[in-house]
Amino acid sequence: MSIADRLVTGSLWVTLSRVIVNGLSTLSTIVLAWYLLPSDFGVVALATTMLVIVTTITELSLNEALIRHEDPGESHFSAAWTLAATRGLILCLLFAALAYPASLIYDEPRLFGVLLALSLSFLINGLANPRRIMLQRELIFWQEFVLNVAQKIAGFVATVAIAIIYHSYWALVIGTLVMQATNVLASYFILPFRPRITFSHMREFFSFSIWITAGQIVNTLNWRFDYLLLGKLLDGAALGYYSLGGQLAMTPTREATAPLTATIYPAFANVRHDPHRLAAAYQRTQALLTAVALPAGIGMAVIADPLVRLVLGERWLPVIFIIQALASVYALQTLGSLNQPLGMALGHTRTLFIRDTQMLFVRVPVITIGLVFWGLPGLIFSRVLTGLFSAFVNMIIVKRFINVSVTAQLWANFRALASSAVMAAGVLLAHRYMGVETTQMALVLQLAVLICLGGVLYCGSSVFLWLVMDRPNGPETEVRKIASKVLSKVSHA
Repeated sequence: MSIADRLVTGSLWVTLSRVIVNGLSTLSTIVLAWYLLPSDFGVVALATTMLVIVTTITELSLNEALIRHEDPGESHFSAAWTLAATRGLILCLLFAALAYPASLIYDEPRLFGVLLALSLSFLINGLANPRRIMLQRELIFWQEFVLNVAQKIAGFVATVAIAIIYHSYWALVIGTLVMQATNVLASYFILPFRPRITFSHMREFFSFSIWITAGQIVNTLNWRFDYLLLGKLLDGAALGYYSLGGQLAMTPTREATAPLTATIYPAFANVRHDPHRLAAAYQRTQALLTAVALPAGIGMAVIADPLVRLVLGERWLPVIFIIQALASVYALQTLGSLNQPLGMALGHTRTLFIRDTQMLFVRVPVITIGLVFWGLPGLIFSRVLTGLFSAFVNMIIVKRFINVSVTAQLWANFRALASSAVMAAGVLLAHRYMGVETTQMALVLQLAVLICLGGVLYCGSSVFLWLVMDRPNGPETEVRKIASKVLSKVSHA
């Protein structure tokens, strides 16, 4: 089976997984919004931010090193497990020790217990099965499907049960720990592995991971420092609005592109020695990614008002503006977003680190000024500006890697950009004409009309432009090929 066919098959498995996982995540978020307060989301978001920063600062990038290794053996897996377990134990103890001082700094007593509990996640994740990464390396995704769905179901049940029974922010914390524990246990059932303690291959792992880890540290500070700043300068409710709004804004773009992005790094790594194939694979994949991400993200932005009123209720109306702004910029940031797996496949991790560092020095002052002088709206506006700038920088990085100009990259995505603009304009005009609804049934009907209208406008515009431009190779061609394969299999069944 060719790499393209394996990518398509893998994407189908990942798609099914993401449909289930995304459905449970959405349902979980809705239930939590009903039973918890914005300040509850705020305290957990603050604790999670600290967890992510510490995790990233100490990340060893062992999975990426195993994927890129020509022929990893059992000793490599045992060495990776030993490193991960040692790191997990040390971080568990250190994070627990920092819980009380952090609660004093933020003057939030609840933060102490949350941080103490979340310290266990370091220990749990440190015991993960390193052989799991071989599923991605070999582009085998059905077992990944089982693992993802199993952990999500377990986490969903725990989260929803605690939220309904106790109306407590502990639903978010315990649900996270249950999901992580299920993931680790299930991985050993599906891929049996008996690790042995060894510190061999250290130089091998660290020589590859040093620049990736450094880049991840800077990148995490890039995208997480605003939570720490917001938690200190504004109240817990504002952080809760920002956290939930950002999560909902990111979901459409992330989930729509997950089936493809999960297969990209291994695929790029497999053809990294052939510049022409790599450049062609990048352009083909990036165009398809953008064609999916733009309607998902921008579509979320234009239906945010009725969606929040229907699903979350009047208490969460402040998140509408957050979703509208961030969902749009998340979608536009997919232009050039594949520079990360591309750079990793080529071994240009130092370049990625320099890029991340430069963006940190841009984002920190811009976002800080916006938040200090204009509060939450200033923070959101700053995020939009820096997000668009980041997309442009990423396209320049891609040009350096595979010699595809920024103009060529934008032109390859012209139809998706133009069709998204048509969709957004049409849906916004329709929403203005329909007005603001308040009853549940009216909101359901309004959402249904707007979503259908958006889908018709985007697909119709894309097909029209594709035909007018004499059917060039692009996302439409890929969709046509996939549809032909599916129909062929169905007809022979």
